[in-house]
Amino acid sequence: MKLTEQPGFVRFWVASTVSDFGTYITTIAISVIAVLELDASSTEVGLVRAARWLPYPFFGLLAGVWVDRHSHKPLLIATDIGRALLLAVVATLSFAGWLTIPWLLSLLFAFGLLSLAGDAAFQAVTTVLVPRELLVRANARIEQSDSVAQTTGPALAGWLIQILTAPAALLIDAASYVISAVVVASIPLRTSDTPRLETGTVGGQVREGLAWVYRHPRLGPLALTTHLWFIFFSMFGTVFTVFALRERELGADGLGIVLALSGVGAVVGSLLTTRVGEALGTGRTIIYSRCLYPVAFAIIACAGFATVGSLPSLAIFGAGQALIGLALGLEGAQEMGYQQAVTPVRLIGRMAATVRSLNRGVVVVGAPLGGILAGAIGNRPTLLVCAGGMIVVVLLMALSDLRNARMEDQLSDDVASQ
Repeated sequence: MKLTEQPGFVRFWVASTVSDFGTYITTIAISVIAVLELDASSTEVGLVRAARWLPYPFFGLLAGVWVDRHSHKPLLIATDIGRALLLAVVATLSFAGWLTIPWLLSLLFAFGLLSLAGDAAFQAVTTVLVPRELLVRANARIEQSDSVAQTTGPALAGWLIQILTAPAALLIDAASYVISAVVVASIPLRTSDTPRLETGTVGGQVREGLAWVYRHPRLGPLALTTHLWFIFFSMFGTVFTVFALRERELGADGLGIVLALSGVGAVVGSLLTTRVGEALGTGRTIIYSRCLYPVAFAIIACAGFATVGSLPSLAIFGAGQALIGLALGLEGAQEMGYQQAVTPVRLIGRMAATVRSLNRGVVVVGAPLGGILAGAIGNRPTLLVCAGGMIVVVLLMALSDLRNARMEDQLSDDVASQ
């Protein structure tokens, strides 16, 4: 059975790819606007990074129920259009000289609210478009296109920002969301293809989603350790941006090149993930992948010993980011595919929203914490703290039953309702 034989998947994949390219442009454009145009401090950079994820802890669980109650295709289209409009507003305010940190925080919060619903619907649609035995391959293909976007998107973003300015780059991402919405609209997905939850109280349905994730013998440890992973990774992300742009003076183009190397690593990882997962099992693949993060963080910290703005400094940053990308490519499809494979269809929206809401929710803590800690002890020591935190994550995963997780694990709907 081939993925190309699955009705609608190729179009769904195209829509995801187009959106991914724009997303990596926006990641750099927002960082440049905050650091270089608005002269944000390390703490303010952390708040900007956190704002997009703030809706997840407040509305994530409710969003899961909402997604399970509604048809997913219209949700995907509406959230794409809404995000395009918000990015256009950010760009317009920046062009006019009216953009401030509070305005940026507010607009990114609204952007995150739409992303919350869109992300949950995205996972649910994936399970409808392909059979469960192809979920890892489907997610690997999506990860591969995301990795290609990650490889070229940052370099393209750096070039666009240098030539057209950061606000103009945001408009390109806005256009990518519109294109994604048009492609999704063409997918032959019937309302009856996405089962909707109609009965029960909202509170009861939220509890059912929470129980499914955290009482599962392997999903539970995966979710909990991933929450901790997000804390340290978001701390790293805040410090990395300031360390690269301000302390080591890479510039927007240098930052784009470095992040593009992360995309190269991710492409390699996503190409290998299916074979590695079949050989080692899902759990061990995820655990071994996460062993790479502390090494990568330590490598990047070593850039502090190189001359500011030098080629060796750029090379050290690039090596660390390439290793991060490799880890992300190896584990991403395995993690998402396993979550989808063992979760009944009627719980997919709540499972996805539960995991993502708490993952993104801890970013609200981790991103500002990284900025505060960097302000107190410096960027390089904070990077090493993040590396130590990742070691703790790996140890907790290795000690849990997650190491025995495989894609063959299947639990019935009866178990899900307990």
